[in-house]
Amino acid sequence: MSVPVVIVSGLHPEPRSALVDRLLTDHPGSMAIHHDLREVSTGRVERVVRDASGTLDLQEVRLAHGCVTCTVREDLIPELLARAHSTPLLIVELWDSVEPRTVAEALAWHEDTVHRLRLTGVLTALDAARTTDDISCDDTLAAHGKHAAAGDTRHLAEVLTRQIEYATALIVSGTDEEDIELTLAVLGHLAPTTPAAPPDRTLPTVTGTRIDVEMLGARVDPATAQLPCDAQTGEISTVVWHRLRPLHPQRLFDAVDELVTETVRSRGRFWLANRHERLLAWDAVAGVITIEDAGPWLVTLPEAAWETQSPARRMAATLDWTPQLGDRVQHLVFTGPDLDRDRIHRLLDSCLLTETETLAGSDIWATYPDPFAFVLDLDLKETSA
Repeated sequence: MSVPVVIVSGLHPEPRSALVDRLLTDHPGSMAIHHDLREVSTGRVERVVRDASGTLDLQEVRLAHGCVTCTVREDLIPELLARAHSTPLLIVELWDSVEPRTVAEALAWHEDTVHRLRLTGVLTALDAARTTDDISCDDTLAAHGKHAAAGDTRHLAEVLTRQIEYATALIVSGTDEEDIELTLAVLGHLAPTTPAAPPDRTLPTVTGTRIDVEMLGARVDPATAQLPCDAQTGEISTVVWHRLRPLHPQRLFDAVDELVTETVRSRGRFWLANRHERLLAWDAVAGVITIEDAGPWLVTLPEAAWETQSPARRMAATLDWTPQLGDRVQHLVFTGPDLDRDRIHRLLDSCLLTETETLAGSDIWATYPDPFAFVLDLDLKETSA
Protein backbone atom coordinates (compact mmCIF):
# COMPACT_ATOMS: atom_id res chain seq x y z
CA MET A 1 0.00 0.00 0.00
CA SER A 2 1.27 3.49 -0.82
CA VAL A 3 2.20 5.95 1.93
CA PRO A 4 0.55 9.42 1.83
CA VAL A 5 2.80 12.42 1.24
CA VAL A 6 1.81 16.03 1.87
CA ILE A 7 3.81 19.04 0.70
CA VAL A 8 3.98 22.13 2.91
CA SER A 9 5.28 25.31 1.28
CA GLY A 10 5.60 28.88 2.51
CA LEU A 11 7.81 31.90 2.05
CA HIS A 12 8.11 32.46 5.81
CA PRO A 13 9.63 29.66 7.93
CA GLU A 14 7.79 30.33 11.21
CA PRO A 15 4.19 29.63 10.09
CA ARG A 16 5.40 26.85 7.80
CA SER A 17 7.26 25.03 10.59
CA ALA A 18 4.31 25.55 12.94
CA LEU A 19 1.99 23.91 10.42
CA VAL A 20 4.40 20.97 10.06
CA ASP A 21 4.55 20.64 13.87
CA ARG A 22 0.78 20.44 14.00
CA LEU A 23 0.66 17.77 11.30
CA LEU A 24 3.30 15.75 13.16
CA THR A 25 1.26 15.98 16.36
CA ASP A 26 -2.06 15.19 14.68
CA HIS A 27 -0.59 12.11 12.93
CA PRO A 28 1.44 10.04 15.43
CA GLY A 29 4.43 8.34 13.85
CA SER A 30 4.59 10.74 10.91
CA MET A 31 7.90 12.22 9.72
CA ALA A 32 8.87 15.51 8.10
CA ILE A 33 11.78 16.03 5.71
CA HIS A 34 13.20 19.51 5.10
CA HIS A 35 16.09 20.66 2.94
CA ASP A 36 17.77 23.94 3.92
CA LEU A 37 18.87 25.52 0.64
CA ARG A 38 20.69 28.61 1.90
CA GLU A 39 23.97 27.27 0.48
CA VAL A 40 22.59 25.27 -2.44
CA SER A 41 24.51 27.39 -4.96
CA THR A 42 27.72 25.88 -3.57
CA GLY A 43 26.33 22.37 -3.85
CA ARG A 44 25.78 22.09 -0.08
CA VAL A 45 22.33 21.29 1.32
CA GLU A 46 21.35 20.42 4.88
CA ARG A 47 18.66 17.74 5.25
CA VAL A 48 16.64 17.54 8.47
CA VAL A 49 14.30 14.66 9.31
CA ARG A 50 12.08 15.05 12.36
CA ASP A 51 8.99 13.72 14.06
CA ALA A 52 6.82 15.07 16.89
CA SER A 53 9.56 14.36 19.44
CA GLY A 54 12.29 16.31 17.61
CA THR A 55 15.13 15.79 15.13
CA LEU A 56 15.70 12.20 14.03
CA ASP A 57 18.48 12.81 11.52
CA LEU A 58 20.59 15.77 10.36
CA GLN A 59 22.82 15.35 7.33
CA GLU A 60 24.86 17.55 5.03
CA VAL A 61 24.14 16.62 1.42
CA ARG A 62 26.57 17.36 -1.38
CA LEU A 63 25.09 17.73 -4.85
CA ALA A 64 26.84 17.72 -8.20
CA HIS A 65 24.72 20.66 -9.36
CA GLY A 66 23.30 23.12 -6.86
CA CYS A 67 19.61 23.49 -7.70
CA VAL A 68 16.16 22.59 -6.45
CA THR A 69 15.57 20.02 -9.19
CA CYS A 70 18.67 18.00 -8.39
CA THR A 71 17.90 18.23 -4.65
CA VAL A 72 14.51 16.63 -5.29
CA ARG A 73 15.84 14.02 -7.68
CA GLU A 74 19.07 13.09 -5.91
CA ASP A 75 18.08 13.32 -2.26
CA LEU A 76 14.41 14.00 -1.44
CA ILE A 77 12.85 11.16 -3.42
CA PRO A 78 15.38 8.52 -2.22
CA GLU A 79 14.90 9.73 1.37
CA LEU A 80 11.11 9.52 1.11
CA LEU A 81 11.32 6.01 -0.31
CA ALA A 82 13.73 4.93 2.44
CA ARG A 83 11.40 6.23 5.18
CA ALA A 84 8.11 5.05 3.63
CA HIS A 85 8.10 1.63 5.32
CA SER A 86 8.22 3.08 8.85
CA THR A 87 5.67 5.91 8.92
CA PRO A 88 1.94 6.44 8.23
CA LEU A 89 2.53 9.92 6.75
CA LEU A 90 5.45 11.72 5.13
CA ILE A 91 5.58 15.53 5.20
CA VAL A 92 7.78 17.42 2.75
CA GLU A 93 8.55 20.84 4.22
CA LEU A 94 9.84 22.97 1.36
CA TRP A 95 12.40 25.69 1.86
CA ASP A 96 11.25 29.33 1.75
CA SER A 97 11.34 30.10 -1.97
CA VAL A 98 10.74 26.63 -3.40
CA GLU A 99 7.59 26.50 -5.53
CA PRO A 100 5.47 23.43 -4.79
CA ARG A 101 4.55 22.56 -8.36
CA THR A 102 8.05 21.40 -9.31
CA VAL A 103 8.22 19.07 -6.31
CA ALA A 104 4.63 17.82 -6.65
CA GLU A 105 5.11 16.81 -10.27
CA ALA A 106 8.48 15.20 -9.56
CA LEU A 107 6.93 13.08 -6.81
CA ALA A 108 3.86 12.16 -8.83
CA TRP A 109 5.66 11.22 -12.02
CA HIS A 110 8.87 9.57 -10.75
CA GLU A 111 8.88 5.92 -11.81
CA ASP A 112 9.98 4.71 -8.36
CA THR A 113 7.26 6.56 -6.42
CA VAL A 114 4.14 5.67 -8.39
CA HIS A 115 3.22 2.59 -6.35
CA ARG A 116 4.96 3.40 -3.04
CA LEU A 117 4.03 7.04 -2.42
CA ARG A 118 0.86 9.02 -3.09
CA LEU A 119 0.72 12.80 -3.00
CA THR A 120 -2.40 13.74 -1.01
CA GLY A 121 -2.15 17.51 -0.60
CA VAL A 122 -0.21 20.72 -1.15
CA LEU A 123 -0.59 23.11 1.80
CA THR A 124 0.79 26.64 1.84
CA ALA A 125 1.38 28.33 5.19
CA LEU A 126 1.05 32.11 5.31
CA ASP A 127 1.97 34.78 7.84
CA ALA A 128 -0.95 37.22 8.05
CA ALA A 129 1.36 40.02 9.24
CA ARG A 130 3.52 39.80 6.09
CA THR A 131 1.47 38.31 3.26
CA THR A 132 -0.27 41.46 2.00
CA ASP A 133 3.00 43.43 2.05
CA ASP A 134 4.99 40.70 0.32
CA ILE A 135 2.40 40.19 -2.41
CA SER A 136 2.92 43.87 -3.32
CA CYS A 137 6.72 43.87 -2.95
CA ASP A 138 8.84 44.19 -6.07
CA ASP A 139 12.08 43.01 -4.38
CA THR A 140 13.96 40.01 -5.72
CA LEU A 141 14.42 36.89 -3.61
CA ALA A 142 18.16 37.57 -3.53
CA ALA A 143 17.56 40.91 -1.79
CA HIS A 144 16.05 38.95 1.12
CA GLY A 145 18.54 36.05 1.06
CA LYS A 146 15.87 33.64 -0.17
CA HIS A 147 17.20 32.79 -3.64
CA ALA A 148 17.21 29.04 -4.27
CA ALA A 149 20.21 28.90 -6.60
CA ALA A 150 22.99 31.00 -8.04
CA GLY A 151 21.47 33.35 -10.59
CA ASP A 152 17.94 33.03 -9.19
CA THR A 153 16.31 36.25 -10.45
CA ARG A 154 12.75 35.56 -9.28
CA HIS A 155 10.85 38.11 -7.23
CA LEU A 156 9.40 37.70 -3.75
CA ALA A 157 5.81 38.38 -4.83
CA GLU A 158 6.13 36.10 -7.85
CA VAL A 159 7.04 33.09 -5.71
CA LEU A 160 4.48 33.84 -3.01
CA THR A 161 1.74 34.10 -5.63
CA ARG A 162 2.63 30.71 -7.10
CA GLN A 163 2.72 29.12 -3.66
CA ILE A 164 -0.78 30.48 -3.05
CA GLU A 165 -2.40 29.71 -6.40
CA TYR A 166 -1.08 26.15 -6.76
CA ALA A 167 -1.99 24.93 -3.27
CA THR A 168 -4.89 22.62 -2.43
CA ALA A 169 -5.36 24.45 0.90
CA LEU A 170 -4.08 27.67 2.53
CA ILE A 171 -3.39 28.03 6.25
CA VAL A 172 -3.12 31.57 7.63
CA SER A 173 -1.41 32.25 10.96
CA GLY A 174 -1.13 35.42 13.03
CA THR A 175 -2.17 37.14 16.23
CA ASP A 176 -3.82 40.25 14.80
CA GLU A 177 -7.44 39.63 13.78
CA GLU A 178 -7.40 42.49 11.25
CA ASP A 179 -4.30 41.06 9.54
CA ILE A 180 -5.91 37.62 9.36
CA GLU A 181 -9.17 39.02 8.02
CA LEU A 182 -7.37 41.08 5.35
CA THR A 183 -5.18 38.14 4.30
CA LEU A 184 -8.19 35.83 3.99
CA ALA A 185 -9.93 38.47 1.88
CA VAL A 186 -6.91 38.75 -0.44
CA LEU A 187 -6.73 34.96 -0.77
CA GLY A 188 -10.42 34.92 -1.68
CA HIS A 189 -9.52 37.01 -4.72
CA LEU A 190 -6.28 35.29 -5.71
CA ALA A 191 -7.45 31.70 -5.19
CA PRO A 192 -11.23 31.79 -4.78
CA THR A 193 -11.73 28.02 -5.14
CA THR A 194 -9.01 27.04 -2.64
CA PRO A 195 -9.98 26.50 1.03
CA ALA A 196 -8.31 29.10 3.26
CA ALA A 197 -8.53 29.19 7.05
CA PRO A 198 -6.71 30.30 10.21
CA PRO A 199 -4.64 27.59 11.96
CA ASP A 200 -7.15 27.00 14.76
CA ARG A 201 -9.55 25.42 12.29
CA THR A 202 -9.52 21.73 11.45
CA LEU A 203 -6.78 20.99 8.94
CA PRO A 204 -7.71 19.37 5.62
CA THR A 205 -7.35 15.61 5.32
CA VAL A 206 -3.83 14.66 4.25
CA THR A 207 -4.07 10.86 4.37
CA GLY A 208 -6.75 10.38 1.73
CA THR A 209 -6.71 9.72 -1.99
CA ARG A 210 -4.02 10.70 -4.46
CA ILE A 211 -4.41 14.19 -5.93
CA ASP A 212 -4.29 14.68 -9.69
CA VAL A 213 -1.25 16.88 -10.39
CA GLU A 214 -2.28 17.33 -14.02
CA MET A 215 -5.55 18.91 -12.94
CA LEU A 216 -3.70 20.91 -10.28
CA GLY A 217 -1.41 22.31 -12.94
CA ALA A 218 -4.34 23.02 -15.25
CA ARG A 219 -5.81 25.34 -12.62
CA VAL A 220 -2.87 27.74 -13.08
CA ASP A 221 -1.65 27.16 -16.65
CA PRO A 222 -2.69 30.12 -18.84
CA ALA A 223 -4.56 28.08 -21.46
CA THR A 224 -6.72 26.34 -18.85
CA ALA A 225 -6.51 28.55 -15.75
CA GLN A 226 -9.59 28.87 -13.56
CA LEU A 227 -9.51 32.66 -13.40
CA PRO A 228 -11.31 34.64 -10.67
CA CYS A 229 -14.59 36.44 -11.33
CA ASP A 230 -15.48 40.11 -10.82
CA ALA A 231 -15.55 40.73 -7.06
CA GLN A 232 -15.33 43.42 -4.41
CA THR A 233 -14.42 42.67 -0.77
CA GLY A 234 -13.97 45.82 1.26
CA GLU A 235 -11.19 47.73 -0.50
CA ILE A 236 -10.04 44.74 -2.56
CA SER A 237 -11.24 44.54 -6.17
CA THR A 238 -11.02 41.95 -8.89
CA VAL A 239 -11.84 43.20 -12.38
CA VAL A 240 -12.42 40.84 -15.31
CA TRP A 241 -11.98 42.01 -18.92
CA HIS A 242 -13.44 39.63 -21.51
CA ARG A 243 -13.57 40.51 -25.24
CA LEU A 244 -13.36 38.81 -28.64
CA ARG A 245 -11.87 41.43 -30.99
CA PRO A 246 -8.06 41.19 -31.49
CA LEU A 247 -5.63 43.56 -29.75
CA HIS A 248 -3.37 45.99 -31.57
CA PRO A 249 0.22 45.14 -30.51
CA GLN A 250 1.54 48.69 -30.21
CA ARG A 251 -1.46 50.07 -28.37
CA LEU A 252 -1.41 47.21 -25.86
CA PHE A 253 2.35 47.61 -25.37
CA ASP A 254 1.85 51.30 -24.59
CA ALA A 255 -0.79 50.43 -21.96
CA VAL A 256 1.09 47.62 -20.18
CA ASP A 257 2.95 49.76 -17.64
CA GLU A 258 -0.20 51.51 -16.50
CA LEU A 259 -2.11 48.25 -16.18
CA VAL A 260 0.63 46.49 -14.25
CA THR A 261 1.73 49.25 -11.90
CA GLU A 262 -1.80 50.16 -10.81
CA THR A 263 -2.78 46.59 -9.93
CA VAL A 264 -1.20 44.04 -7.59
CA ARG A 265 -1.95 40.83 -9.52
CA SER A 266 -3.10 40.22 -13.07
CA ARG A 267 -3.15 37.17 -15.32
CA GLY A 268 -4.98 35.56 -18.21
CA ARG A 269 -4.84 34.73 -21.90
CA PHE A 270 -5.10 37.02 -24.91
CA TRP A 271 -4.40 37.35 -28.62
CA LEU A 272 -2.65 39.95 -30.72
CA ALA A 273 -3.90 40.71 -34.22
CA ASN A 274 -0.49 40.03 -35.79
CA ARG A 275 -0.20 36.71 -33.91
CA HIS A 276 -3.77 35.52 -34.32
CA GLU A 277 -2.81 31.83 -34.29
CA ARG A 278 -1.00 31.99 -30.93
CA LEU A 279 -2.41 31.93 -27.40
CA LEU A 280 -0.47 34.46 -25.33
CA ALA A 281 -0.14 34.32 -21.55
CA TRP A 282 -0.22 37.39 -19.29
CA ASP A 283 1.21 37.02 -15.77
CA ALA A 284 2.00 40.02 -13.57
CA VAL A 285 2.49 40.60 -9.86
CA ALA A 286 3.86 43.60 -7.92
CA GLY A 287 4.74 45.50 -11.09
CA VAL A 288 6.68 42.66 -12.76
CA ILE A 289 5.08 41.20 -15.89
CA THR A 290 5.79 38.12 -17.98
CA ILE A 291 4.21 37.70 -21.42
CA GLU A 292 4.77 34.34 -23.06
CA ASP A 293 3.69 32.32 -26.06
CA ALA A 294 1.57 29.44 -24.68
CA GLY A 295 1.10 27.56 -27.95
CA PRO A 296 -1.54 27.57 -30.68
CA TRP A 297 -5.23 28.23 -30.22
CA LEU A 298 -6.99 24.91 -30.75
CA VAL A 299 -9.06 26.38 -33.59
CA THR A 300 -5.85 26.61 -35.64
CA LEU A 301 -5.13 22.87 -35.29
CA PRO A 302 -6.52 20.01 -37.38
CA GLU A 303 -9.44 18.34 -35.65
CA ALA A 304 -7.44 15.13 -35.24
CA ALA A 305 -4.84 17.05 -33.18
CA TRP A 306 -7.44 17.80 -30.51
CA GLU A 307 -7.05 14.24 -29.26
CA THR A 308 -3.43 15.00 -28.35
CA GLN A 309 -4.53 17.81 -26.01
CA SER A 310 -5.37 17.32 -22.35
CA PRO A 311 -9.03 17.07 -21.28
CA ALA A 312 -8.63 20.37 -19.39
CA ARG A 313 -7.33 22.11 -22.54
CA ARG A 314 -10.20 20.79 -24.63
CA MET A 315 -12.74 21.79 -21.99
CA ALA A 316 -11.33 25.32 -21.71
CA ALA A 317 -11.45 25.72 -25.48
CA THR A 318 -15.04 24.48 -25.59
CA LEU A 319 -16.12 26.98 -22.92
CA ASP A 320 -14.53 29.88 -24.82
CA TRP A 321 -15.72 28.72 -28.26
CA THR A 322 -17.52 31.02 -30.69
CA PRO A 323 -18.46 30.13 -34.30
CA GLN A 324 -16.40 32.98 -35.78
CA LEU A 325 -13.24 32.80 -33.69
CA GLY A 326 -13.09 29.33 -32.16
CA ASP A 327 -11.38 29.47 -28.76
CA ARG A 328 -9.65 32.82 -29.35
CA VAL A 329 -10.50 35.16 -26.50
CA GLN A 330 -9.28 38.15 -24.51
CA HIS A 331 -9.60 37.12 -20.86
CA LEU A 332 -7.57 39.14 -18.37
CA VAL A 333 -8.17 39.49 -14.64
CA PHE A 334 -6.81 42.27 -12.41
CA THR A 335 -6.72 42.38 -8.59
CA GLY A 336 -5.75 45.27 -6.35
CA PRO A 337 -7.01 47.86 -3.88
CA ASP A 338 -10.02 49.91 -5.02
CA LEU A 339 -9.57 49.31 -8.75
CA ASP A 340 -11.51 51.49 -11.15
CA ARG A 341 -13.30 48.87 -13.23
CA ASP A 342 -14.57 51.30 -15.88
CA ARG A 343 -11.12 52.86 -16.31
CA ILE A 344 -9.42 49.49 -16.78
CA HIS A 345 -12.07 48.48 -19.31
CA ARG A 346 -11.73 51.77 -21.22
CA LEU A 347 -7.97 51.46 -21.36
CA LEU A 348 -8.04 47.88 -22.63
CA ASP A 349 -10.92 48.55 -25.03
CA SER A 350 -8.84 51.34 -26.57
CA CYS A 351 -6.18 48.73 -27.38
CA LEU A 352 -8.57 46.60 -29.46
CA LEU A 353 -8.65 46.89 -33.23
CA THR A 354 -11.20 49.33 -34.52
CA GLU A 355 -13.98 48.02 -36.75
CA THR A 356 -12.12 49.30 -39.82
CA GLU A 357 -8.87 47.64 -38.71
CA THR A 358 -10.69 44.39 -37.97
CA LEU A 359 -12.25 44.29 -41.44
CA ALA A 360 -8.82 44.79 -43.04
CA GLY A 361 -8.01 41.16 -42.24
CA SER A 362 -5.05 39.13 -41.05
CA ASP A 363 -2.78 39.91 -44.01
CA ILE A 364 -2.79 43.57 -43.00
CA TRP A 365 -2.55 42.72 -39.29
CA ALA A 366 0.66 40.80 -40.00
CA THR A 367 2.33 44.05 -41.12
CA TYR A 368 1.81 45.80 -37.75
CA PRO A 369 5.02 46.67 -35.88
CA ASP A 370 5.34 44.29 -32.95
CA PRO A 371 7.04 45.62 -29.79
CA PHE A 372 6.50 42.23 -28.10
CA ALA A 373 8.64 40.43 -30.69
CA PHE A 374 11.84 40.57 -28.63
CA VAL A 375 10.15 38.39 -25.99
CA LEU A 376 7.70 36.24 -27.92
CA ASP A 377 10.00 35.33 -30.81
CA LEU A 378 12.63 34.23 -28.29
CA ASP A 379 9.99 32.00 -26.63
CA LEU A 380 9.21 30.34 -29.97
CA LYS A 381 12.91 29.75 -30.76
CA GLU A 382 13.47 28.13 -27.34
CA THR A 383 10.39 25.94 -27.77
CA SER A 384 11.49 24.66 -31.17
CA ALA A 385 15.13 24.18 -30.13
